[in-house]
Amino acid sequence: MILRDRQILQIALPSIVSNITVPLLGLIDVAITGHLGGAAYVGAIAVGGMLFNIIYWMFAFLRMGTSGMTAQAFGARNMTEVVSVLMRAVAVAVCMSAVLLCLQVPVRELSLQIIEPSEEVGELARTYFNICVWGAPAALSLFVLTGWFVGMQNSRMPMVVAITQNVSNILASLVLVYVLEMKIEGVALGTVIAQYIGLGVAVMLLLKGYARLKKYKPREKVFSTDALKRFFMLNKDIFFRTICLIFVHFYFIAAGAKQGDTELAVNTLLMQMFLLYSYIMDGFAFAGEAMVGKAIGAKSYGIYIDTIKRLFLWGTAMVVVFTLAYAVAGKPFMGLLTDDAAVLMASDEYHVWTLLFPVCGMAAFIWDGVYIGATATKGMLMSMAGGMIVFFSVFYLLEAPLANHGLWIAFNAYILMRGAVQTVLFFRDKSLGKEIKSTLHAKE
Repeated sequence: MILRDRQILQIALPSIVSNITVPLLGLIDVAITGHLGGAAYVGAIAVGGMLFNIIYWMFAFLRMGTSGMTAQAFGARNMTEVVSVLMRAVAVAVCMSAVLLCLQVPVRELSLQIIEPSEEVGELARTYFNICVWGAPAALSLFVLTGWFVGMQNSRMPMVVAITQNVSNILASLVLVYVLEMKIEGVALGTVIAQYIGLGVAVMLLLKGYARLKKYKPREKVFSTDALKRFFMLNKDIFFRTICLIFVHFYFIAAGAKQGDTELAVNTLLMQMFLLYSYIMDGFAFAGEAMVGKAIGAKSYGIYIDTIKRLFLWGTAMVVVFTLAYAVAGKPFMGLLTDDAAVLMASDEYHVWTLLFPVCGMAAFIWDGVYIGATATKGMLMSMAGGMIVFFSVFYLLEAPLANHGLWIAFNAYILMRGAVQTVLFFRDKSLGKEIKSTLHAKE
């Protein structure tokens, strides 16, 4: 048990550190643009950042699919397949990047038409987009390398890459904006420079840390029809799952905006508490991806089941820690985020919903890691679709009588349903598929 816990923490803790660097970078970008002399610059960063969040979320399958398949090949000690998965995924990432670069103008214009920013913000956002889009090859390739490292039971390398990339982004943006006076072009170019620096560091770590894999030279199987079919079938489910996730989260923002400016501000701040919880839980999900995939590849039923049990014990501990933390320090934390008296007063009546985040969301995060490691992507799609249906159904019923409270009830019901569906599917053994049933019969 102690060994398994140590393995979980060795993967989870570096992943948590990597995750926490993400919001820090966004805050720095906002702080830099906030001193450029106009609110339009901050608005442009918000709009441009949201566009790339959506775009890159849609390609999240490159990380998740690579992680599960790599972990299973690693557990089976099939190093040729380990290398093949990496080569295959990188090739797909490069092709996807090329498509995005070719379609950048219609993607940009369609996105701005949907968001409908002011004319000034729209022009600045175009400038930001036109520069940042050239970082797509690096960003998508980093998704692949991060997933591959995690599948190899190594989350320290992605942590080093994330920290290096974010520090580079901050330094480059500061120099370009304040020394070279490039304004929003400097912020965008700083992001692109950092993405390629991150990719360079990741490749160096790959070549140095896994030089022994050079002797495993895949041949025709890398891009065989069967291999590519499996890759895209698995990632198809993750892609559509991500579309559902984006739909829920951005409808949540839009519905909050309709409640009024104060409620929108409250929702934005309260969502930071959910995101903080999600950054921590994603670390344990990463551990699940790596360890469950490895156990399945090794056909070790005992390790597979024990890993899931230990992950849920850690998840339960996080529920207790975060529920107590939000109950005691939730309101003071809000005070750190804003000094607007009206927003702070309004947030008091919604604080209770933050206490449900850990309870409602824990199973969804842990199961996501398990299902990715098991490459049981259909179950993930089913759970997300079920959660989305519940979200819209609950909000439709409660919007009139409860307004913004109904929105928060719907959100908690959505994350609760995701975990509930995955739990039912797991114990019915249907979502895990025939292949996993057959490979997990060799008990220790």
